[in-house]
Amino acid sequence: MSLIVDKRPNSKNKSAVNRQRFIHRFKAQIKKAVSDAVAGRSITDIEDGENISIPTKDIAEPSIHHGSGGHRDIVQPGNKEFIPGDRIPRPSGGQGGRGNKASNSGEGMDDFVFTLSKEEFMDFFFDDLALPNMIKRQLATVYENKTVRAGFTSSGMPTNINIVRSLRGAHARRIAVGGPFRARLREAEEELALLLETSVATAPRAVELQEEIEVLRRKIGAIPFIDTFDLRYNNRVTQPKPTTQAVMFCVMDVSGSMDQAKKDMAKRFFILLYLFLTRNYERIELVFICHHTVAREVDEEEFFHSRETGGTVVSSALELTQEIIMARFPTSAWNIYVAQASDGDNWHDDSPRCKEILRDKIMPLVQHFAYVEITPDEHQSLWHEYEHVLSAWSNFAMQRIVTPADIYPVFRELFKKQPAGAK
Repeated sequence: MSLIVDKRPNSKNKSAVNRQRFIHRFKAQIKKAVSDAVAGRSITDIEDGENISIPTKDIAEPSIHHGSGGHRDIVQPGNKEFIPGDRIPRPSGGQGGRGNKASNSGEGMDDFVFTLSKEEFMDFFFDDLALPNMIKRQLATVYENKTVRAGFTSSGMPTNINIVRSLRGAHARRIAVGGPFRARLREAEEELALLLETSVATAPRAVELQEEIEVLRRKIGAIPFIDTFDLRYNNRVTQPKPTTQAVMFCVMDVSGSMDQAKKDMAKRFFILLYLFLTRNYERIELVFICHHTVAREVDEEEFFHSRETGGTVVSSALELTQEIIMARFPTSAWNIYVAQASDGDNWHDDSPRCKEILRDKIMPLVQHFAYVEITPDEHQSLWHEYEHVLSAWSNFAMQRIVTPADIYPVFRELFKKQPAGAK
């Protein structure tokens, strides 16, 4: 049995093995800190890692020794302040505790700060998650092959024969091979006709010409109509087709019922989805669509901080999403994801129309559609209509978010790994 130890140096000459051991040991603390870090980030802010604070007591090595056993009361020498039974208060501020405020008393140690790289941050952020239903395309590191025409070739499968090209080549070959024979045949026939007009047909020269004409006609007739040499096949070659681009539609209700707290929760969900897609695609386009009674495409700043208000007509946002997909993002070249956040409130007569647009027009175009309802109340009419879409399309998912603590579990539920063989 052989033991392989990876001693490649990491940043600042630190051992990669020791770093991975440390990450594995404090995985729970790191995962919690990473989940909290998303609150202060914008959707596209993933260029840096994260500083993780781990309490010193958690990284202290245990000290094991034999004790004397039993119950004992001990007063340490030099003590001038305490007697047995006193409770010693915990130091606060200063160098004791967490070191947040200055103090003239107390002692202790600051928390241990551990820096995660960008890759480590995302690995923890999306631990145990996988892209759902990647039917048409694979991960960003995998390429699809597309077949393109590359002229003609003289060998191939019978199903790839190009009939027109083969017959054209055969005709050219017959002309080239039989050309000299036909020219000589015409000359011999003309000479024979002249002899027959001036002398008898049994003249020695006439007999020679007749024999030569017969030989020439046999040679011309022996030229095959088509030969294997003439066959031409359509040549097709495979070229790698990169599948590293995706577009993410962020659709949100900005009507009066969506307060700033609900918008903040929606923002965190969109950040999660964006970071998740970034792990699998090199290029991510973002499209922000906000709506009340009408829908508009806006930038990120206006999307999350718009002060518009009004009623709610969700179908306007879905129609605009479909229009943008058809105009700018062909499904043959883009992986399309849509995330919709709403409190579920919608004009009652509009909800059935939303179901029809989503089920019949949008779902056939997208890789995945995720709907989150941000409300502590009972489900609204939009949720009940979307249940019909859920039963018809496996790449549609919806969940409800009540508090910020629900965002990450809901996200994991929407994009959890699917069992083998799931479609």
